[in-house]
Amino acid sequence: MTMPASALLHLLQFASPALPIGAYSYSQGLEAALERGIVFDAAGARAWIVAHLRQVMACWEAPICWRLMRAFTARDLAAAREWSACFIASRESAESRAETIQMGFSLTRLLAELGVADGALIDALQAEAEVALPTAYACAVAALNIPHQEALLAMLFAWAENQVLVCVKSVPLGQVAGQRLLLSLGPELETAARHAQTVADADMSNWAPGLALLSMRHEVQYSRLYRS
Repeated sequence: MTMPASALLHLLQFASPALPIGAYSYSQGLEAALERGIVFDAAGARAWIVAHLRQVMACWEAPICWRLMRAFTARDLAAAREWSACFIASRESAESRAETIQMGFSLTRLLAELGVADGALIDALQAEAEVALPTAYACAVAALNIPHQEALLAMLFAWAENQVLVCVKSVPLGQVAGQRLLLSLGPELETAARHAQTVADADMSNWAPGLALLSMRHEVQYSRLYRS
């Protein structure tokens, strides 16, 4: 089935790195890996992004986003609240928790100011003390009738694009090398999206202790450009 043009335009807007929610200010542990010399060239950058994608995004963050989209579309606010709380509880460092809460709050406020979500959905979001980013994103997807498969793939692509931009600025990689890297990630992103849609609840996991330790070290890193 062809995706309606209006839904595509909404998706391009709300999955864009240009959305004013502060995504550009976070590296999700990548800056700490750069500082410690774990990532220092194009090959290492790709290996890092692919490992993060396979071990965390495909097995935890994308599956939760998928479940949140389905819950909001069904107007099952209890399920949405449960999965959002689960996502927030899974943050393993202060900065990673602050990241999703800050961007979730910013996106929730943006949705309210733009008037794109129906009253019940936006009221439910604003009534929560803390809103994770995937929760606010899933709410926007449901409110704007964006197909879930495309929205999930766009979420993963936006994450990968942000990681590549960090590498372009900080490895550093050239602009062409960055685009080459992003292009090469296409099959990996498709595989991650498929896995997220089929993985059982009991098989979901964000087990990545190395990433958690790097995030904690980044909190006290002397010089840094990013907030995570």
